[in-house]
Amino acid sequence: MKLFFQYCPLSFSNCYVLGTEFPMEGVPHEREAVLIDPGYIDEGIVNFIEHNEYHLRAVLITHDHKNHIRGLPTLMRIYDPDIYAVNQTVLAYRTILIRDRDICRIGPFRFEVISIPGHSPDSAVFKIDNLLFTGDALSAGLIGRTASSYGTAIQIAALRNKLFSLPGDFTVLPGHGPPSSLETERRFNAGIQLYEERKTKRRVFTVD
Repeated sequence: MKLFFQYCPLSFSNCYVLGTEFPMEGVPHEREAVLIDPGYIDEGIVNFIEHNEYHLRAVLITHDHKNHIRGLPTLMRIYDPDIYAVNQTVLAYRTILIRDRDICRIGPFRFEVISIPGHSPDSAVFKIDNLLFTGDALSAGLIGRTASSYGTAIQIAALRNKLFSLPGDFTVLPGHGPPSSLETERRFNAGIQLYEERKTKRRVFTVD
């Protein structure tokens, strides 16, 4: 597999294209690709797809926030991929609806859907081989912002039960910031550590 990384300056977010090394069966000059989170589509992404003669099969949406889907209309004017998301529509485009623990096959690609609510109700992680496309749920040293401490607790519980419990190590490819490894985040994620420190602190009340 080839992985192309695109930094989106308008929203400080990441977009990824994952493509095959070898042509499709029966089509000697065409390879296949999927794109994760079209936050910004420019010549760099289009040139990568065209130069490698990729057939863009699908777009995977980790969550329906503007800075991760802003480029979708541009992409859909150029290509005709299926859109996979937890929501039935994204920017008025119909999607192929996915749910937690779904295992989907798109040509040579096999991906597992792991729901991690908290940052948003529809936040999902896509597990493809040894790669985890985590959106905003998990990034290098951080976790996604939530609207309440309850949302943070739900998110951390899902991270621990569904991601950190995965056997072995994986490359974490987040929606913002640099890549990381799952083992590093298991051991050193500062966002989780800060939450635990705050949770264990108790208020001390005094009576005058």
